[in-house]
Amino acid sequence: MKLPRKISTYCPKCKAHTKHEVERVKKKKASELAWGQRRFRRVTSGYGGFPRPKPEGREKPTRKVWLRMRCEKCKKAHQSPCIRAKKFEYLE
Repeated sequence: MKLPRKISTYCPKCKAHTKHEVERVKKKKASELAWGQRRFRRVTSGYGGFPRPKPEGREKPTRKVWLRMRCEKCKKAHQSPCIRAKKFEYLE
């Protein structure tokens, strides 16, 4: 999927179509204090095997791409729904 770095789209803050800068959302570091992570650490600690079976089969052919649009007029950012794509790159 190829997308230009700047596109004209609707801004909910300005309530008009304006130029937006497109950026790909990166995954943030998982919190060590999250309940699922605490449970995972508890189960995997000590003597014993891994708590869940290894995933079988192949990977999915596409990845989810999250895009963040930042309005050039009001500098407010909003996220569009994710899109599945094999490859994502910007048009230059």
